[in-house]
Amino acid sequence: MLQPAAPRPRKIIHCDCDCFYAAIEMRDDPSLRGRPVAVGGRPETRGVVATCNYEARRFGVRSAMSSAQALRRCPELIILPPAMEKYRAASQQILAIYRDYTDLVEPLSLDEAYLDVTGAHHFRGSATRIAQDIKARIARTVGITASAGVAPNKFLAKIASDWNKPDGLYVVRPEDADAFVAALSVDKLFGVGRVTAAKLHELGAHTCADLRTWPLVELQRHFGRFGLRLYELCRGIDEREVSPVRVRKSVSVEQTYAVDLPDLAACLAELAPLLEQLAARVRRAGAEGEIHKLFVKLRFADFSRTTAECLGQTLDADQYRALLHTAFSRGGLPVRLLGVGVRLDEGAQAPQLPLFGA
Repeated sequence: MLQPAAPRPRKIIHCDCDCFYAAIEMRDDPSLRGRPVAVGGRPETRGVVATCNYEARRFGVRSAMSSAQALRRCPELIILPPAMEKYRAASQQILAIYRDYTDLVEPLSLDEAYLDVTGAHHFRGSATRIAQDIKARIARTVGITASAGVAPNKFLAKIASDWNKPDGLYVVRPEDADAFVAALSVDKLFGVGRVTAAKLHELGAHTCADLRTWPLVELQRHFGRFGLRLYELCRGIDEREVSPVRVRKSVSVEQTYAVDLPDLAACLAELAPLLEQLAARVRRAGAEGEIHKLFVKLRFADFSRTTAECLGQTLDADQYRALLHTAFSRGGLPVRLLGVGVRLDEGAQAPQLPLFGA
């Protein structure tokens, strides 16, 4: 009896521009090349680094670091303010290049996207050749470099794109995927941050090969629902499709203050303007009828963070004040960042195109 043919492996490309904002700035001002450059907010306004070039990274500067700390690590660091319109224009050029090869393009940010080229006819369907051509066209058209990973699923393609940065290309063939994943550090798995990684290490799991010795029930006992994801990823299993439409999950606004808000009363005084901004953003997103939860986010002076949320369908100021009371009581310290937002009912949403920079 004939057996059904095995499904053809997918061909997924993950493209990620190298230090995108900084690369655009160096493209437009060649005198910056070879010097440590970051794009972000000023240190005197509690700014943070959005991205930095590799010269800055050699000093330990990284994204999401405070600009003040970045300057302490690299006193010669040049910090430029973000020029979002310029970055969006470059992003649109890059997106147009991707869509020359496939309609299945899933943007993740201005400078990062997945492409499914399983059915592409360019270069006789060679995903590797397509990735090479994309990289060459980005360099020629946009004037910056991009790194790419080619693999049979999104998880592996994402890891592969980071393998030979900058200006890299790494291919994980289907027949090599199992051995490639087995050798990976557990720190590389999606969703494994410092806390989870430390717990895995304490339990003796340092590589995916180590993690494969754990039965699913044990992973779920230690990590709850995330245990199933760990079980799948350490085996290279990722069935997610490349989706050219994305569903917005939340809308929020936040403010980092130049001077810490000293107490709850000061936080409450800042709530009204933030809620006004949030209401405008919800209207622009057309999400008024999709609100499912309300939340308040705080970052305290010691950089600890907390989020309080509750069910709600309207931007009720009294509910936000109650959430702010709850969140502040958890830290009781001056507040450096205050944010408010809504989580949306994904089931009520029609798919929408990515909203860059929204």
